[in-house]
Amino acid sequence: MLQGVNHITIAVSDLARSIDFYHKQLGMILKAQWPSGAYLSLAGQWICLSLDDVCPSKDYSHLAFDIAADDFQPFCDQLIAQNVTLWKPNKSEGNSLYLLDPDGYKLEIHVGNLASRLLAMKAAGKEGVVFYE
Repeated sequence: MLQGVNHITIAVSDLARSIDFYHKQLGMILKAQWPSGAYLSLAGQWICLSLDDVCPSKDYSHLAFDIAADDFQPFCDQLIAQNVTLWKPNKSEGNSLYLLDPDGYKLEIHVGNLASRLLAMKAAGKEGVVFYE
């Protein structure tokens, strides 16, 4: 039986640029680096950057990272001051900033969790939604 997410690997075209972004701009902890990759961690999660051909998704697929409500605005202001590229405005429950990494992968900085999202969906009374307990 599955126990959780083991790691996330992101193909990158410029390893140094991506390490700078994920480590210095987003604050992930750099654990190891070699000529074609790097390991970082974030809240106990393992993130791998792998030098490869990149092919960012053109659909809504994205990675969302959790942030505390009090930290959201200062963190987002810092990213915006560093000229990150935004890819959509927030229209969902909870504060979110939608940005692109250096290779164009879609990321989200989000305040909230599954429980708060489900409560918002229930409160909205959206037709056709089935909730499971």
